[in-house]
Amino acid sequence: MKILMVCLGNICRSPLAHGIMEKQAKEAGLDWEVDSAGTGNWHVGEPPDHRSVAIAKKYNLDISGQCCRVFSPKDFEYYDRIYVMDRSNLNDVLDMAKTEEQRKKVKLLLGDEIVPDPYYDNALFDPVYRMIEEGCKKIIDAEQR
Repeated sequence: MKILMVCLGNICRSPLAHGIMEKQAKEAGLDWEVDSAGTGNWHVGEPPDHRSVAIAKKYNLDISGQCCRVFSPKDFEYYDRIYVMDRSNLNDVLDMAKTEEQRKKVKLLLGDEIVPDPYYDNALFDPVYRMIEEGCKKIIDAEQR
């Protein structure tokens, strides 16, 4: 399965989701390809935010090698599932979908809940990590049934 994680800038939430899902899938013995992208283009080519790198490292996960990129309509063709972090990301990605099949690939990572953007609040990085970790676990559990 090919999974894409999407947030606004691709420097905080989606790199964490990318790394967490990749690690959990590997630990579960799943041959999944995981990547991440942003709906905005401010950070293209940059690594994840240093705070996301630090919180990932706290949980023994290295995301420092990731590189920011922008979501492209071509991603609908390549990825099986596209998980977004909040409703704004959801709307932005769905606006690019051309078919119902593409629209069905897009879901909020946490079901009906959003992953808050920690960019302007350092205190949110740890809770955001744990929310994403739990969301990824639920996705893997559901796929393994």
